[in-house]
Amino acid sequence: MAGLELLSDQGYRIDGRRAGELRKIQARMGVFAQADGSAYIEQGNTKALAVIRGSRSRALPDRALVNCQYSSATFSTGERKRRPHGDRKSCEMGLQLRQTFEAAILTQLHPRSQIDIYVQVLQADGGTYAACVNAATLAVMDAGIPMRDFVCACSAGFVDGTALADLSHVEEAAGGPQLALALLPASGQIALLEMDSRLHEDHLEQVLEAAAQAARDVHTLLDRVVRQHVQEASILLGD
Repeated sequence: MAGLELLSDQGYRIDGRRAGELRKIQARMGVFAQADGSAYIEQGNTKALAVIRGSRSRALPDRALVNCQYSSATFSTGERKRRPHGDRKSCEMGLQLRQTFEAAILTQLHPRSQIDIYVQVLQADGGTYAACVNAATLAVMDAGIPMRDFVCACSAGFVDGTALADLSHVEEAAGGPQLALALLPASGQIALLEMDSRLHEDHLEQVLEAAAQAARDVHTLLDRVVRQHVQEASILLGD
């Protein structure tokens, strides 16, 4: 990626966005009638599908057990993948998703139960974790599982002294400092924060705020999707 200008002198990124601007987000809830809950989301060219299944379990007598499985389609990137699920990266992503939703789901309301969250990335073009979280949030809500709040996620990076929100694959591949943030927007509680490279502490607050503001912008969009879904369901039920 040497010589590639990620941010122009006029403040525009490669895809024409401003530093704090999100990629276009489109989402749908209830995409599978057979599942307890489901959702599909597109964040730029990153596309993810989430499905929820609930069942009885004796593992935890006082709360629900949250289980998350992540996979990516063999055609999700330009690279050929022999193991679309079950590899180290998939296991790590599944663990991150579980930690994220354990902080948001009111598990104590469903003792002796198991909540399975299945997420598959159909196309990867940056911000994979964020797209998975946002799709799973909509799917959990579609299943009617009580949560403390929305969980909204976004990535951020740091280029030429400027914090960039919602990184594309090209920006991620450039190798600069990056972080992923999952936020409960009403309380400002952080469900998960991960950095994959070093960043000077003088710049951390700037990048963190860029990710947090982007997550709040995601919340506005997801809230609109939920309200539209509820309205459409009410019309179908004749309310």
